[in-house]
Amino acid sequence: MSLPRDVAPARSFPDDRLLGMVRPTARGLPESGIVEVMNYGRDRPGMIPLWAGEGDVPTPAFICEAAARALHAGETFYTWQRGLPDLRAAIARYMSGLYGVKEDPERYFVTGSGMQAIHIAFAMAVGPGEEILIPSPVWPNAPAAALKAGAVPVPVPFTYGPKGFALDHERLAAAVTPRTRAIFLNSPGNPTGVVASHDDLKAVLDLARRHGLWIVADEIYGRFYYGEERRAPSFHDVMEEDDAILFVQTFSKNWAMTGWRIGWLEAPPALGQVIENLVQYSTSGVAAFMQRGAIAALEEGEDFVAEQIERARLGRKIVSDALLGTGKVDLVPPPGAFYLFFRIAGYPDVRRLGLQLVDEANVGIAPGTSFGAGGEGFMRLCFARSASQLEEVARRLVAWLERAPADAASPAAPRR
Repeated sequence: MSLPRDVAPARSFPDDRLLGMVRPTARGLPESGIVEVMNYGRDRPGMIPLWAGEGDVPTPAFICEAAARALHAGETFYTWQRGLPDLRAAIARYMSGLYGVKEDPERYFVTGSGMQAIHIAFAMAVGPGEEILIPSPVWPNAPAAALKAGAVPVPVPFTYGPKGFALDHERLAAAVTPRTRAIFLNSPGNPTGVVASHDDLKAVLDLARRHGLWIVADEIYGRFYYGEERRAPSFHDVMEEDDAILFVQTFSKNWAMTGWRIGWLEAPPALGQVIENLVQYSTSGVAAFMQRGAIAALEEGEDFVAEQIERARLGRKIVSDALLGTGKVDLVPPPGAFYLFFRIAGYPDVRRLGLQLVDEANVGIAPGTSFGAGGEGFMRLCFARSASQLEEVARRLVAWLERAPADAASPAAPRR
C-alpha cells in the first residue's frame, strides 16, 4: 500500500553516518576505563567492588528525613537558581568554621553535583582551542569536561618517588603557553592521594597571577586528610579575596551522598550573575528537597564526617600493610583522599590486570591508565569501606599475589 502524498517515508541512516553528524567535541570524548571494569565485574557473585570513588555506607537517616520532610511539605517547585538562601548560608557557616574565611553566602552557588560545578567553572575559564593545565594522574572527568568545552587539557605529570607523588613546579611553569587560560588542581588528589603543601599552593597561585590564569581548585577530599590537622592545606590559606580561583565542591564524599548529585561552586560574588545564568541554561537549579537534605548534612553531620574519616584511616592501614607485606607491590600510603594507587611488579598492562583481578581474585579495582599521563602501571583501590570487607580484600589480593608469577608481562587473557 502506498503512503499518502503528505507522509514522507522514514529515512534510515547507517550508524557511521549518524556518528559522522555528531559534533567532534561530543564524539571524541574518551570511554571510561573505570566503567569498563565495573561493567565487566558488577554482576559477579561475591565481588568486592573497590573501583568507584564511594564508600559502602548509605546516606545517614537524618539527611534523608530532612529531604523527605521537604517533599511532604510540597517543596517540589522551581527554586532559586543560585541555591536556597538557607543552604547558601549553611555552606558559608561551614566554610568559615573550617577554613577561617569570611562568612559570605554570596560566594556560594548550589550545583547539581561537583561535576556540574566543574563544567560551570570551565565554561567561565576556557573556550575552544584554549589550554588548561592539569597535573596528572587525575580523575578522568576533569580533562573530559575540558574536551567537552572544546578546550585542550594539557597533562602535567606528577613526579613519583619514595615519598609518593608530588607536584612538579618546573614542569607546570614550562607547560604555560600563550593559549593557556587556567590550571586545574585536585588536592587531596584522586587517584594519587597527593596533598599539595602550602608552598605548592603558593607556587601555583604565583604562577597563575603572573600569567593571568584562572585556578579551578578541586578540594572535595579536603576532610580526608591523614595529618594532624582537621583538613588538608587549601588555596583558602594563601589567596586574596579577589584572586581568580573557582572552588568546586560536593556533598558526595563527606556525607555519603554520591547518588544525590548535589554540590557547590565557590567564586567571587562579582561572578554571581554569570554563574546564575549558566545554572539556568543547563539544569535550572537543584531540587529544593535535595537542598534541605544538604542543609541537614552541614548542620548535623560533623560526627558522621569524623566517623568516615577514621574509618578510611583504618582502611588505608589494613590494605597498605597487607600489600606492602608481600614485597611485590610498589605503594606509598597516601596522605589524603581514600585511594591506594600502587604498582604490581611484572604487570604493566593494567587494563588487562583489572579484568584479570575480577576473574581470579573477585576484587574490582580501577586501572591507572584511566587517570591519564603518569597512571601507566598503577592500579587504584578505594579503601572507604568497612574494616571487615577490607580485611577480606587484603586476604584475596595477598593470596593472588602469592600465586601470581613473578614476571607476568603477558598474563593470560581474562575471560569475557
